[in-house]
Amino acid sequence: METGPIDPKTVALFFAPGNQLRLTIEGELSYPAVKPVWAAPLSRPGKHLVLLDGKGQEIVMLENPEILEKESWEAVQTELRRRYLSASVLSVASARVEYGATYWNVETDRGRREFVTQNLQENAVWLSPDHLLLIDVDGNRFEIPDASKLDKRSQRFLKAIL
Repeated sequence: METGPIDPKTVALFFAPGNQLRLTIEGELSYPAVKPVWAAPLSRPGKHLVLLDGKGQEIVMLENPEILEKESWEAVQTELRRRYLSASVLSVASARVEYGATYWNVETDRGRREFVTQNLQENAVWLSPDHLLLIDVDGNRFEIPDASKLDKRSQRFLKAIL
């Protein structure tokens, strides 16, 4: 549904009932289920937040979501943290490729994690010569801030896979 430009100050995001993010646009519309996603998380981090309805259709894109009212911005940040797990990889216990999928077993700042990446050309992004971002099949993000500081075994896995 095309609503035209939306003033971010008229947007209210909140959780109700329970943990369901909802959206109301002052005097216009209400959406009982909203999913916030970043339009360009790597090239424009923190900018261009898209709010999708329960069917995955775009409601609005906010170029600078930080201008939302404080309570709305906090609700969005809570939901984004839930949707985009981001963990720092401390070491790689194992990594293997099978039929185009890469299976990772890593130690992170959030504990031991096992995850799967597909198409490493798209889902293994070097943000700098030593900073690697891995995005798994569920959209979770695993960062290696400095691959050169990993132990030798972890570095060998990275070199063999990438």
